[in-house]
Amino acid sequence: MRNTPNSNTNSINDLKDPVSNLDSRFNLTLKSVQGLLKGRSFPGKVLLSRRSDPLDTSGIHGSPREFTRSYSENDAGPTSFQFFIHLKQEQFQIKKATESSTGTSQSKPSASPADTSRESQKTVTSARVTDSARIMKFKKELSAPTVTLEKLRQLAWSGVPSDMRPNVWRLLLGYAPPNSDRREGVLRRKRIEYLDCVAQYYDIPDTERSDDEINMLRQIAVDCPRTVPDVTFFQQPAVQKSLERILYTWAIRHPASGYVQGINDLVTPFLVVFLSEHFEGSIDNWSTLELSEEKLTNVEADCYWCLSKLLDGMQDHYTFAQPGIQRLVFKLKELVRRIDDPVSRHMEEHGLEFLQFAFRWFNCLLIREIPFHLVNRLWDTYLAEGDALPDFLVYIAASFLLTWSDKLLKLDFQEMVMFLQHIPTFNWADQELEMVLSRAFMWHSMFNSSPSHLAT
Repeated sequence: MRNTPNSNTNSINDLKDPVSNLDSRFNLTLKSVQGLLKGRSFPGKVLLSRRSDPLDTSGIHGSPREFTRSYSENDAGPTSFQFFIHLKQEQFQIKKATESSTGTSQSKPSASPADTSRESQKTVTSARVTDSARIMKFKKELSAPTVTLEKLRQLAWSGVPSDMRPNVWRLLLGYAPPNSDRREGVLRRKRIEYLDCVAQYYDIPDTERSDDEINMLRQIAVDCPRTVPDVTFFQQPAVQKSLERILYTWAIRHPASGYVQGINDLVTPFLVVFLSEHFEGSIDNWSTLELSEEKLTNVEADCYWCLSKLLDGMQDHYTFAQPGIQRLVFKLKELVRRIDDPVSRHMEEHGLEFLQFAFRWFNCLLIREIPFHLVNRLWDTYLAEGDALPDFLVYIAASFLLTWSDKLLKLDFQEMVMFLQHIPTFNWADQELEMVLSRAFMWHSMFNSSPSHLAT
């Protein structure tokens, strides 16, 4: 029997089953998107975390696991949203099959065991086919004589298979050329070039450095042990030394910004991804002692060049006074005001400035705000965005902030400051991150092409 908005049973089930309630709220968002596709007006405020009344669950449900992204100027058009909704339907079925097989839905009304078994087998098979199809698309694109970067970006936005991530990231950043015949030679030449830079700038006595360079190197040496302190892998001496060389060499070659605290965090996803080509299993069991010097220096060089490519698109984020980040913080404040005026007014009335918490978010690209095991998935989307990343970061930050809208409305100034500096994401899994990305995608499609929506 389907639930209806006026059903008392549905209301009770929503209270008992937060997962079902989450699906229902996501369903409301998708229905709003469908309304947009049909040319109907939609409310300025579409916020998943603010709706608590019973909702109609007879339409499309969704579990945020997989998304596509259109990179044309018309990326709010029907094609991208329709495929987005189609994926929601598929992934909801997959999640329900998983719940049935693990017994997490035992408290809900269920079909007969035979029906449940057949449905589980059917949807789990569908999940395998879907995963297999995505992997085949990646393999087909990566094995082409010349990779079509636009297609690769569309695939990568939804997440990259871990074993393909190193190659995909090198390509998305423009470090590795799309032409497969040139790729190996280019990588070899760039790795040698990096070693030459290290010899020229890092492997020299302090007597050949300026006072500013000495102070900068000392600051880097202080920051390296503080980098992702809860992951023991980054405390290994060889990893610390690699971080130091990468950061110092980059800073010397980019004198307009030099080293800025927070850039050290941006190296860590690259280190983990490129080292994953040489290690298996959990990062907790990795040891750089098992790697040859050549492999370790190749990884270090790849990290350096990929960091350089990433920061090329956001240099004013790290120049004097960091105007790029201040600009993003202002845009975030305006976007939050447009999407959720009650939260915006509550923060303003209590004197909370967005700079007090969002500056760090943009400075470290949210690495410090989510569990480290989710960072690579987040960065798949970052790198797929390419040059549009700074703009899209605003929507991700808005989605991340408004995940906690109900909580924020209950806090005073001091409590909000403490909460936003220590957001409780330690138990987050893929689903929470995908929800953040899905909202960001939707809001970006609604507002980014119409800046007047955000006008004061």
